[in-house]
Amino acid sequence: MRPRHIALAVLVAALWGVNFVVIELGLDHFPPLLFSALRFLAAAVPAIFLLGRPSVAWKWVVGVGLVLGVGKFGLLFIGMDQGMPAGLSSLVLQIQAVFTALFAALALSERPGRIRVAGMTVALAGIAVAAVDEGAGGPVLAFVLVVGAAACWGVSNVFTRRAAPQDALTFMVWVSAVPVLPLLVLSLLFEGPDRDAEALAALDWSGVGIILFVAWVSTVFGFGAWGFLLRHYPASSVAPFTLLVPVFGMSSAALVLGEDVSPLRWCAAALLVGGVALTSGVGLRAATPRPDPDAGATAATAGAAVAVAGSATASGPRAAAGARVRRPADPAAPPPPGASASRTPSTPRCPDPSRPGTPPAAAPRSPAAAE
Repeated sequence: MRPRHIALAVLVAALWGVNFVVIELGLDHFPPLLFSALRFLAAAVPAIFLLGRPSVAWKWVVGVGLVLGVGKFGLLFIGMDQGMPAGLSSLVLQIQAVFTALFAALALSERPGRIRVAGMTVALAGIAVAAVDEGAGGPVLAFVLVVGAAACWGVSNVFTRRAAPQDALTFMVWVSAVPVLPLLVLSLLFEGPDRDAEALAALDWSGVGIILFVAWVSTVFGFGAWGFLLRHYPASSVAPFTLLVPVFGMSSAALVLGEDVSPLRWCAAALLVGGVALTSGVGLRAATPRPDPDAGATAATAGAAVAVAGSATASGPRAAAGARVRRPADPAAPPPPGASASRTPSTPRCPDPSRPGTPPAAAPRSPAAAE
């Protein structure tokens, strides 16, 4: 990758990591379900009117929108609202790679090898360590909700892989339009119209800035840049940068929110990131190209991703893979019927004695050709 594209990938990972801190701040302004609905509304409008229709079936747009928008982000926002720390949330969500591999094995028959199975085991061990750390001083239910959000992310990654959108940005914008109404209905039912009205009435510039950051910077710009990288480089080169998300998430949460990172949590981070790296196939070389169960996820990973990382990699490798290879002509093969002898330049030629200096004429290869 070019240095400027490496810098872009690191920037996107940093924005996605800092996004957890911004979400934590936004939960001070809005109820979680209303906040998620406003985030997707701002991500979809007005971009949905400026972009064309998605190049995938509508069932995938609706499916990813519901599982990713309502399931993943709804559970994530509720879990963080219930006390799950922002830094730990950015770490625990990475278990989505394990869920993606498991769901891809069930739905797409993509069987993970021994190294990926080992990676899943290591990542699950990291989740267990993080659960012990959080259980000692934090709400267990909030932890479980964030793990559930990671599971929903895994399902959306498989859906995105099946959809295989060619334009990650357009796909993400249309996906963002799907969960707005369901989230608003759920917010009215569970959070109450009075609480929603109070939050909207108290909306100030800081609340607007938080919504715009989460919607435009993290979602629209983040996934647009990620889709650009996936169109120019293989997913195996871009995907490892998502491992930086919890690094930026935990660091920014410690700096901005003052979250304490215990030694046990650092141990969980090392196990989880290492296990996700193995599960995602980072650094692995295969003798023959194989489908990667996390190709979609990464995208998405990103995140919010979702999914998107699941869009097509680069058009160049695809074109090369689908191009027809020309085989050299067999000099011993007879010419096709009706072909003249002059179309076989590899045949030995003999000079015409009556015309000095003329190029040699083709020697007949068979009696039929001589006629």
